[in-house]
Amino acid sequence: MIIWVAERAIAAKCVSRVLVATDDERVFGAAHRFGYEAVMTSPDHASGTDRLAEAAATIPNAEIIINVQGDEPLIAPDTIDRTVEALVADEECSISTTWEPFTSAADVINPDIVKVVFDESHRAIYFSRAPIPYPREAVRKHGSIEAALETEPALINLFCKHTGLYVYRRAALLQFASWPPSELERTESLEQLRALDQGLNIKVVQSAESSIGVDTPEDLERVRTVVERSESWVTT
Repeated sequence: MIIWVAERAIAAKCVSRVLVATDDERVFGAAHRFGYEAVMTSPDHASGTDRLAEAAATIPNAEIIINVQGDEPLIAPDTIDRTVEALVADEECSISTTWEPFTSAADVINPDIVKVVFDESHRAIYFSRAPIPYPREAVRKHGSIEAALETEPALINLFCKHTGLYVYRRAALLQFASWPPSELERTESLEQLRALDQGLNIKVVQSAESSIGVDTPEDLERVRTVVERSESWVTT
């Protein structure tokens, strides 16, 4: 899976270098076997962003750093490009990330799938594992959010799924790693809340294509099914 992610990353037009940062020797070895650059990092990081910052500190000429998470094997190269372009274009933002529409009510209420809300300028307001925004009147009418989504399926359009891609300005990334995890970050287990707590602006960009983050064995099977059906898949 990590090699599939690396291949998608290097296919983006804006990417000049791919570096696999890991604390797992199996991942490190797999990257080298397939010809990708890899670096071992500390096993004590609180988040993937902290790990990224350690790796980025060794690359002084990198002003824009992209974090393509290793559990996003279907990330589209076009999504990477548009997320970089959005950050470069908005000088008041320090980070950019991505969202895509939900396609099922089950995903909306699944705490493994993160939700994001953003303002009219597409700057993040909050990220949560809970369904946000909360459709109060529909829930009061139907008794629960599950019943509301089942009875009024159009409600699903209220929600935006956060996907695992971040783009950082170098200074913001290194500063992020100097801050301790915030209370909200620890509560939700979402590292991006540390940035919001510290007042950083995060640009939220719609993905070019849908993706599947691999958080469970069931997610992995979904990805395998997609890959097997893809006409572009080539077995090596």
